[in-house]
Amino acid sequence: MARPAQSRGAEEGRFLGFPLSGFSLFESLLLTLASAFLAFFASTFLAIIGLLVWDGLLHHTIDYADSYRYVGLPAGLAVLAIALPVFATLWMRAKLRK
Repeated sequence: MARPAQSRGAEEGRFLGFPLSGFSLFESLLLTLASAFLAFFASTFLAIIGLLVWDGLLHHTIDYADSYRYVGLPAGLAVLAIALPVFATLWMRAKLRK
């Protein structure tokens, strides 16, 4: 089946299947926090795995709390600082178009 050339998705734009102009304020804040949590936990997991490998190879005494402090927290805050203006801009564009 053929899709019409001017479908709704083509007008407003999509990213990974999500409409870029259809987020409410709550959805924008939720996506911002979800992306920051994902970045925090993913980077912390990778840092812990890296510390495990380093400890296994070199037999150092390691404080695993460093993975939260020096890797996870800065990564989560950086993604939060980037995602908040991005999703706020998308929300403002949707409000101004209505």
